[in-house]
Amino acid sequence: MTDKVRWGILGVASIATRRVIPAMQDCERGELVAIASRDTIKAQKAAQQFSIPKAFGSYEELLSDPNIEAVYIPLPNVLHEEWSVKAAEAGKHVLCEKPLTTTVASARRIIAARDRAGVKMSEAFMVRVHPRWLRVRALVRERRIGELRFLHTHLGYFTRDPDNIRNKSGGGGALLDIGCYAITFARFIFGEEPSRVIGLIESDPEMKTDRLTSGILEFPSGQSTFTCSTQLYYHSQVQILGTEGRIEIDVPLNPSTDAPSRILIDDGNYSQGAGIASETIPVCNQFTIQADLFSQAVRQGGDVAVPLEDSLANIAAMEGIFRSADSGKWESPFEIN
Repeated sequence: MTDKVRWGILGVASIATRRVIPAMQDCERGELVAIASRDTIKAQKAAQQFSIPKAFGSYEELLSDPNIEAVYIPLPNVLHEEWSVKAAEAGKHVLCEKPLTTTVASARRIIAARDRAGVKMSEAFMVRVHPRWLRVRALVRERRIGELRFLHTHLGYFTRDPDNIRNKSGGGGALLDIGCYAITFARFIFGEEPSRVIGLIESDPEMKTDRLTSGILEFPSGQSTFTCSTQLYYHSQVQILGTEGRIEIDVPLNPSTDAPSRILIDDGNYSQGAGIASETIPVCNQFTIQADLFSQAVRQGGDVAVPLEDSLANIAAMEGIFRSADSGKWESPFEIN
């Protein structure tokens, strides 16, 4: 395809080198033309490894390149606002790694920067474009499991490495790293915003980040619960229950890109699991889909997959969970102290 959107990447974070860059190199609507790091050698090594034409020794240099139209930002959470705003001010379209930022106030500043610059901006919730999650939402809306009433998510892995960015205070911790997925799953499937939330947090005594966080979100149509942890056995699953059945999703965040994924649907008509059906979703890479859809929005106009207003609502729910853990009470997502 000609006239591909020309992309640059700000940083050589693991998520970029392991998942995003290889996926973007398979895009039909975009091409990766530059990468930057505050360490010139790191940028050059990444450029050589992935055959990226340009390597820059600073983020500013990349943003000043007029050939680059869009940037992907995989930087630590505390840097998302700064570089999203700077990229927008440089006239670049922005796909920013989740979570978009850490507070509602910060998200509002990013939205204001987008509006001033007139660029496309989106949060990189790749799960929101995966065909499996789109199919699950369709099944729920078709009332395949009756009336949706409840959704539960468990997401966990184990790391106590103090040098891991997820274990650093001021942007790390389980809720911001993976709990944000649990909240977006619930909002995406219910198609509603939670009216109130309550949370319970256990923090690591040394690193001061939340290592075990649970929450309840009350929606107009039902309830959602979640548990996320940076210090539990590696496992993830989502259960969606209605009045006439349930849907189960294993490996909800990063299903294999080499094998089909599946959706389990239990209509409850038979005992001992005899009524469980399985739908297969063909092999795909959600990171490639994400970049192609964003590139399409840049080139052809139209909405991005995850608009910043949606990101604002997700951050508001997370902020409510944090406040609730401190207050011990139910909190309204948009009630800011």
